[in-house]
Amino acid sequence: MNLIRVALIPVFFVFAACSSLVLKPVDFAWPVESVLHVNDEGFVKEDRHTLFFNAKVLFLEETGDSTAYLDKDLRIIRDTEGYYFVTSQNFKNVYVFIGIDGELNLDNKIEISEEEGMSNPAFNQRLPYVELVDNGKKTLLSNEGIENEVQQ
Repeated sequence: MNLIRVALIPVFFVFAACSSLVLKPVDFAWPVESVLHVNDEGFVKEDRHTLFFNAKVLFLEETGDSTAYLDKDLRIIRDTEGYYFVTSQNFKNVYVFIGIDGELNLDNKIEISEEEGMSNPAFNQRLPYVELVDNGKKTLLSNEGIENEVQQ
């Protein structure tokens, strides 16, 4: 009987070592948005949250202009589930990204306006949503899209 117990100890450690480590619960939310200036090479850098990525393709997707990023700012906030919400002045959309394997992958493109871009967008946390404010119009967003619109 003791021999069986001794033999099972290494088996226990093998299975324990193979299980994945999961830390939860996790709140990925940033308490306030970040306003990031796009540099001349098209990159933005967020020092507080260690975020760095090339924004050129985002501006190209939104505007069709490969130089539209010059002298622009991006508005970025992260929700509790870890999704990044990104937009900029004159954008018609909010882009929702998820970080996977060192990349930001587009999860959703939320159309805010068909006709004209936003003039002064800003993000706020309104748990469980992200609030988009532009010219007095408040829109609650999730990674799946628009949840609620409120005129002010």
